Amino acid sequence: MNFPIEHFAGVKTPFYYYDKNLLQKTLDTINTEAAKHPAFRVHYAVKANVDPTVLGIINQSGLGCDCVSGGEVETCLKAGFPASKVVFAGVGKADWEINLALDADIACFNVESIPELEVIDELAAAKGKVARVAIRVNPNVDAHTHKYITTGLSENKFGISMEMLDDVIALAVKLKNVKLIGLHFHIGSQLLELEPFAMLCDRINKLQEHVESMGIRLETINVGGGLGCDYVNPDENPIPDFGSFFDNYAKHLQLREGQELHFELGRSVVCQCGSLISKVLYVKEGLNKKFVILDAGMSDLIRPALYQAHHNIENISAEAAGVQDTDKYDVVGPICESSDCFGTDEVLPVTKRGDLVALRSAGAYGQIMASHYNCRAIPASVVL
Repeated sequence: MNFPIEHFAGVKTPFYYYDKNLLQKTLDTINTEAAKHPAFRVHYAVKANVDPTVLGIINQSGLGCDCVSGGEVETCLKAGFPASKVVFAGVGKADWEINLALDADIACFNVESIPELEVIDELAAAKGKVARVAIRVNPNVDAHTHKYITTGLSENKFGISMEMLDDVIALAVKLKNVKLIGLHFHIGSQLLELEPFAMLCDRINKLQEHVESMGIRLETINVGGGLGCDYVNPDENPIPDFGSFFDNYAKHLQLREGQELHFELGRSVVCQCGSLISKVLYVKEGLNKKFVILDAGMSDLIRPALYQAHHNIENISAEAAGVQDTDKYDVVGPICESSDCFGTDEVLPVTKRGDLVALRSAGAYGQIMASHYNCRAIPASVVL
């Protein structure tokens, strides 16, 4: 990525920089590849990034919204997304959130427990409405990803185990103010291989046959998201392989005539278009190490501390100046936590106070997860 650092002069660091062109190319690729399969519908998983400009571009590209809170539902509706393209998941939907979604007449609630199903029915009855619901099923597929972002195992806070599905379906069919329209799945995040998705298809095919044996025809199957991005080589792979991702489902999933297949892509949409830009405060000499101390910390980008994730680190000032000599540094932030570290033994151009550093692939789960820890401000954004 070429950083227009001439436009960064005077901008208070740290801040998030979003490449509008890369985001648009990513969305164009999604639409092109999904359009090859007429039954496919794509929603953007809003929790990845809600920067107003980013959200506006996604809306203009025609994607729907996948929300996991009432706040996200409100944000999407205010951003102009049609309610008919909004789906609402989450294990702990409060009454006010359900009522908000009912009043907006959203497309679907992804229901994750029997008590939730009963509450939605009760609140819909009070409004004289019928809520469209899909049951989130845990297909017991191991996504082989970080334990914090694995969500599809049989015993999980998310969704309903396959062994309990019959009881939930029987209840959904009996209730008068909900309409069962589909099944919902999500096995995890940051998946770089297609095999887990193919395994998910096999589970869904068998479940579809079972549900049909109960005399129920489903309008939709929702397979969630999960497609990862390349944190190691962001410039070589700026746009994930959406073609293979969609084709894999077309090959392995046995959709019924007239049935829609819904996706909820988040990270893969916005990851590479965003970078956290920070300024070097100090270069500190230790006994055996050198430390680059940034003005960005774990309050601005928590993924390294929370998930032990690594983002490519670039000294964009030194690169622009053509600095050739390199040195090895631990790159850390100013937060009073030992976990506030972005990288150890990073080989960078010789770095000095005042240099601008980019933490790459931070468009997803970066700015949206920022906090006020240590009474720090939430970083602003620059979109060019």
